[in-house]
Amino acid sequence: MKNVLLFWNVLLTVIAGYLLFTHFSSTKEPVSVNKTHSENTSGINKSFRIAYFEMDSIESNFAMVKDVKSELSKKEDAMNLELNSMDKTYRNKVNGYQQQAQTLTQTQSEMATQDLMKMQEDMKSRKQMLDQDYNDFAMRRMKDVKSKIEEFLKEYNKNTDYSYIVSYEQGLFYYKDTIYNITSDVIRGLNELYKPKKN
Repeated sequence: MKNVLLFWNVLLTVIAGYLLFTHFSSTKEPVSVNKTHSENTSGINKSFRIAYFEMDSIESNFAMVKDVKSELSKKEDAMNLELNSMDKTYRNKVNGYQQQAQTLTQTQSEMATQDLMKMQEDMKSRKQMLDQDYNDFAMRRMKDVKSKIEEFLKEYNKNTDYSYIVSYEQGLFYYKDTIYNITSDVIRGLNELYKPKKN
């Protein structure tokens, strides 16, 4: 998940850099403006501002992220409990067959081997299914969190008028002006937005 966020942050940074470069290096004056474009020129002359928020602070302080982590932890615990139970059943069966090894006929021994192999395949299949279910659930819940952040920022930006709002991650940006740090606003707003729905 961090790799996906890192990719998006890098992509947004490259786009923002390109837009800044083209915005400030352009010397051509437009000759004429189409009538369709002149209707949407209200934001063209506004200043270009980029705000940021600290993603690790959001992860630490946004109640929804804490709830999602709790849900994932419970799901992982239930998954491990089921897999441990299956493993215990398998080991008990192996021990039972080992104790009977001297008295089993060749046919019974072959059947025991097939039984153990089937149990191993069932355990492997079940583990893959549980892992897939867990990963799907985790991706779905993280997408919910991302949507909630995007929803809040869209509403938040109606009053602040930033051109971009990006999430800051260590190692991605080399300089940041803290005057554009909106982390506390984002945390407060997200928790207020999430609280009524939670209750």
